[in-house]
Amino acid sequence: MKRILAGLIVLALLVGGGLYAARGPLALKVMERRVVEGMTADLVGSLPDGLHVVVCGSGGPFPDGDRGAPCTAVIAGKRLFIVDTGEAAGRTLGRLGIGGDSVVLLTHFHSDHIDGLGNVALMRWVGGNRDTPLLLYGAPGVERVAAGFNEAYIFDSGYRTAHHGPEVAPPSGAGIIPRPIMLPTGADSVVVLEEDGVKITAFRVDHGPVEPALGYRFDYKGRSVVISGDTSASPVVAAQAKGVDLLVHEALSPELVKLLQDGSSRAGLPKRAKIMADIPNYHTSPLDAAKIARSSGARALLLTHIVPPLPVRALEGPFLGKAREAYDGPLWIARDGDLLSMPAGGTDIKRRRLR
Repeated sequence: MKRILAGLIVLALLVGGGLYAARGPLALKVMERRVVEGMTADLVGSLPDGLHVVVCGSGGPFPDGDRGAPCTAVIAGKRLFIVDTGEAAGRTLGRLGIGGDSVVLLTHFHSDHIDGLGNVALMRWVGGNRDTPLLLYGAPGVERVAAGFNEAYIFDSGYRTAHHGPEVAPPSGAGIIPRPIMLPTGADSVVVLEEDGVKITAFRVDHGPVEPALGYRFDYKGRSVVISGDTSASPVVAAQAKGVDLLVHEALSPELVKLLQDGSSRAGLPKRAKIMADIPNYHTSPLDAAKIARSSGARALLLTHIVPPLPVRALEGPFLGKAREAYDGPLWIARDGDLLSMPAGGTDIKRRRLR
């Protein structure tokens, strides 16, 4: 019996050793295939005509291993628009196969909504061999934001042109051109772009002391999406979302944030506790977002900018609270990589996960 056991152990070691030795070549084969797939991936070009929303950052300013900082891609036909560029936005867009020419729209200038902007502009420029800078829409002040990123990246862009050559990295394509959005006096909204069948409306939201803060509505071939941006519960959002196909609304759970506040106090961190006490008043609870979706007649609701982080799925129930009782349409908590498709000429909304 001992000899049989010894023989089995030796055989296992030989087989295991063979597999171990083969791991490297196998991994290289897999990598070779994946590299080609990744470099030729074109989500924008592969989607049917319609309006599509891709979540490329569903978290907030808190450290979150599952969710990047705020970023939502909207694909209208073959046009790509990116709303907010939080940290890791460029890498997430690349991982999801979202490339091509793009336009960025900022809801406001909180750091977690803009700190990935430099990389998004860089990837569009060098990755796409663009010879014109990135267009950046935002509230007045967007000029200073663009100028700051342009200055911060001035050396980097010079290095890349010098290294790769102007044919690959054309100097004219580096940087960002700002397009300030001016709301008319006394008005809550303004159309900022209308071309190729795409209409984008910017509207004022309540995120004081941030002023102005904006949300956006996209209309394309009978389909529509509203992105709230950061805001307390706002009647302007409800008005803009009237009859919309999909409302993408930020959400903060006051109950869960209160746990963080209490924990900060117990840990002897009174200033951090003060921050936790402050933040609920300029955000919207899941319940209030659900009420806005119901009152506006939105066909579906996607909650994003999830605060606080939800490290385990079991916290999604406490996060939502009574939101599902207030709104009986499809309601989802966003995760990075979610794709929601609204084909032109239809009424359905198809949701699936990208890689």
